[in-house]
Amino acid sequence: MSLISVNNLTFGYDGSYNNIFENVSFNIDTDWKLGLIGRNGKGKTTFLKLLGGKYEYKGTITKKVELDYFPYEVANKEKISIEIVNEIAPNAEDWEIIKELNLLKADTEILYRNFNLLSGGEQVKILLISLFLKGNNFLLIDEPTNHLDIETRNNIVNYLEKKKGFILVSHDRNFLDKVVNHIIAINNSSIEIVQGNFSTWKENKDRQDNFEIMQNEKLQKDISRLETAAKNTAKWSNEAEKGKSRKNNPEAFIDKGYIGHKAAKMMKSSKVIEQRIEKAIDEKSNLLRNIDRNDKLKMVILESDRNPLISISKLQIKYNGEVIFKPISFEVNSGDKIAIIGKNGVGKTSVLKLILGEKLEHNGDIKVLKDLKISHVSQSTENLKGSLKSFAQENKIDESIFKAMLVKMGLLQKDFDTVIQDMSEGQKKKVLIAKSISEQANIYIWDEPLNYIDILTREQIEEMILNYKATMIFVEHDERFIEKIATKVVEVEKAGLEV
Repeated sequence: MSLISVNNLTFGYDGSYNNIFENVSFNIDTDWKLGLIGRNGKGKTTFLKLLGGKYEYKGTITKKVELDYFPYEVANKEKISIEIVNEIAPNAEDWEIIKELNLLKADTEILYRNFNLLSGGEQVKILLISLFLKGNNFLLIDEPTNHLDIETRNNIVNYLEKKKGFILVSHDRNFLDKVVNHIIAINNSSIEIVQGNFSTWKENKDRQDNFEIMQNEKLQKDISRLETAAKNTAKWSNEAEKGKSRKNNPEAFIDKGYIGHKAAKMMKSSKVIEQRIEKAIDEKSNLLRNIDRNDKLKMVILESDRNPLISISKLQIKYNGEVIFKPISFEVNSGDKIAIIGKNGVGKTSVLKLILGEKLEHNGDIKVLKDLKISHVSQSTENLKGSLKSFAQENKIDESIFKAMLVKMGLLQKDFDTVIQDMSEGQKKKVLIAKSISEQANIYIWDEPLNYIDILTREQIEEMILNYKATMIFVEHDERFIEKIATKVVEVEKAGLEV
């Protein structure tokens, strides 16, 4: 066990108006398993790269272990996988390599295939075991589960449960709950480290947020009451001062000593009230700084009184003349939220493409209600480009509504000047989701919408879908999202599909 000590870390990108981190200090025990969480754009990946020495910064970072970053950059992806393992962890014995792969439930034959020919999940497994076999290092693991199916995610969960000494960036709540024992949260104005998993942190965060909201409301009322009292005291003091003069009241006997005493007392009272107001304002300024606005997202649902909206009977999609799963049959009625799950590459996206009207070779029948309005979120973001304004115009959506949804999901005004191709992957996915919910639709067809999306936005999306009773078909690997949203689950297996 050793410590990674961060003292007065300050960093901002060149040309940026604000620093991403300002005088941040904390210690990390290298035996901890930490989950790093925060809104998209808050600097999670930047934080990992600062720890790894990739950027110049102010302050100090001291450590006695080597830090390694995942995903590891493989120079030559055409090499045999075992060669890549040996390059990263040259002291690893063959039996150790096989043992690590067995822990991940991976076939050892992948060691003897070209790395570039492995699936995404297989590549993740090769790199993870290599970095853990390296020894005397602390791993910075950046979103290892994007695009991975549920089974592969659970294999990685089981593997990481047996390891220690890493920071894990993930937006999968179940994944974090099962793997980590500490949370690093990048808040709006601070970085905090707490013991426990994601659910522990979330419970404490909600409790703290609720306390601060109540305290803020109390102080606001106190400030208003004290300001009213201050005005009344000032008025009484002024009237008392006026009473000292015979000019104001020539007939009256004036006890200047009494009036002077009364005025002084009023002034003293006024000063006390002023001090109490300043103290309340100071207390109030320290509240709500780390509370993320959880604004309600909106959808424009078009009701349909005709059912089923979509009917699929004995469907078999074919590649090169060969069927890839057994016949499937299911219906989509208004209000249904159908989750399609299964291993990567089994054909889930192809089912969605067929419903969307793409010409794919298939057997069986698929019927889509005439004039059905469908809103689609694709898995890929690679074709996104241009400004948000031009994107809204090209997709015939209301620009103000579209941008309002993006703001609710955490994009800042300054992000509106960034062309979409230069945005982060999380921001790009938010662009696709904001477009979809800005469209009028009978049904929403979303393909892995939550890749790279932060936890707070996932919760906003869940709440929106349930509030608006949307009709959906979606492919997703976030188990908690599926548990909350799906009314039916279609599990895709190599042997076929079962509802």
